[in-house]
Amino acid sequence: MTAMSSIADVTIAGQATMPRFADGFINLQEVLRQLAESIVNEIMSAEADQLCGATGNSRNGYRERSLVTCVGTLTLRIPKLRTGSFFPDDVLERYQRVDRAIVAAVSEMYATGTSTRKVQRVAAAMGIERLSKDQVSAICERLDSEVEELVTRPLGASRTPYLWIDATYVKCRRERRVASTAVVTAIGCDEDGWRRVLGLGVVDTESYDSWVAFLRKIKARGVTGVQLVTSDAHEGLRRAIEEVFQGAAWQRCVVHLMRDCARAASGSRSLQRRVSRIVAPIFRLKDAGAVRAAYHLAIEMLESCCRDAARILEEAEPDALAYLDFPPSHWKRLRTNNVQERANREIKRRSRVVQVFPSVASLERLAGAVMCDMDEEWQEARYFSRAKMDELYDESRAARAEEPPTPERLREWRLVAKRAIDASLELADELEAA
Repeated sequence: MTAMSSIADVTIAGQATMPRFADGFINLQEVLRQLAESIVNEIMSAEADQLCGATGNSRNGYRERSLVTCVGTLTLRIPKLRTGSFFPDDVLERYQRVDRAIVAAVSEMYATGTSTRKVQRVAAAMGIERLSKDQVSAICERLDSEVEELVTRPLGASRTPYLWIDATYVKCRRERRVASTAVVTAIGCDEDGWRRVLGLGVVDTESYDSWVAFLRKIKARGVTGVQLVTSDAHEGLRRAIEEVFQGAAWQRCVVHLMRDCARAASGSRSLQRRVSRIVAPIFRLKDAGAVRAAYHLAIEMLESCCRDAARILEEAEPDALAYLDFPPSHWKRLRTNNVQERANREIKRRSRVVQVFPSVASLERLAGAVMCDMDEEWQEARYFSRAKMDELYDESRAARAEEPPTPERLREWRLVAKRAIDASLELADELEAA
């Protein structure tokens, strides 16, 4: 069906089906609204069909979004694809919902009796003059349904070998007092290389039971084939990962590990910088043997200047180097929690205007809307190419990794490691001298 046929359908429908006012006159604005809605939906449908035909993809239903226009509010039915995503950037603003999420949080501040002056100041910072009760209800209802779909959708279509889990903290009113509240998110990468938001919630991060309940919800929705989970070294989270995803390796985020080592050298800033310069080169090396050699050399060097940092590094070795058992082309994105850090920064940035959320529901609504938009954005490009994901399931790669190194190879790795750490220390000395 074409856009012109949609116009013809509206015309042929006849006078009986035309929207009318109570006095019998035709409501021309509603006619225009219906016509515009039909045409735009048909155009998007045709573009999605064309894209599927060119790429061999297929359609997978619709998702509805609203668009306010001069002729009224249009309900747009945006086609969903089996793989990747389709988004009409020339029709709808992609990140419009995030602003609505903040608006919804502000509106709830009104409802919970927060100071009118503070609410007005927050609203003014966002360019909002006033909100009607109907607008507030519509915004909240629409956002809640989208977030609910995100956190309840089935996840079992394909295996999810990689998971990243983290928490960020936002001030929220709970039990009649303001407290730092943890928003936890789980992000996964499936066997085809696509990132997905797997879960979102507000939990007690100090509680092992809370982490177990959160991870079990994700697993119950169909997450299978998990091989590696990256997170920080929170003991409750680590225990929960071992219990829920049995058989999966745990990767301690190396950025957090380097910070822990630097904090152990709290006596002086120069010592902290030296510790950081010794540890940082380890994870920049491209060969697994050289990485392990640099790790052991760094422990030896730290023994002479900061034993606490050396102890932390030595105890963390199995978990800090877990990424080495996976394809080298994956290392950069597996050894850190950067994908989560970026999501957390976006939640923080959006929540900064509100400062203190009036309830857990308003906090979940905003964080959920941010993650909805990020999930849509990720469908435009794979996190790992299909060729790189094929490396993960290549059995010959695992066989090659089990071959023991020769003594000559071990000496070569040791030399490469020493050069890398020495170069890092020399650069640090030059910077301090400058």
